[in-house]
Amino acid sequence: MLLRITRHDVAMLTLEGRVTQPYIELLERECAALFAVSSHPILDLSGVTFVDRAGIEGLKRLDQRGAVLRSCPDPVASVLEAEAVAVHRGGRDTGT
Repeated sequence: MLLRITRHDVAMLTLEGRVTQPYIELLERECAALFAVSSHPILDLSGVTFVDRAGIEGLKRLDQRGAVLRSCPDPVASVLEAEAVAVHRGGRDTGT
């Protein structure tokens, strides 16, 4: 699977698959629309299976802008946390 981005409401995206270099620009464009309506949009990462260096850097930029990265699987969360990206692990949470 590549990367599937699904918009659920005005301030939430669900990501499924691999967050890799070819898709970072697309993800950041999709998130720009979210930031236009919310200072803390939610990215549900429950379906993410892999993140490469470009994906880590892109998610870090989104985190620094205020995005809430939630429902992150433990292996992906470990990689992101090692790079100082704030994530909420595991099951669904409210993003706070």
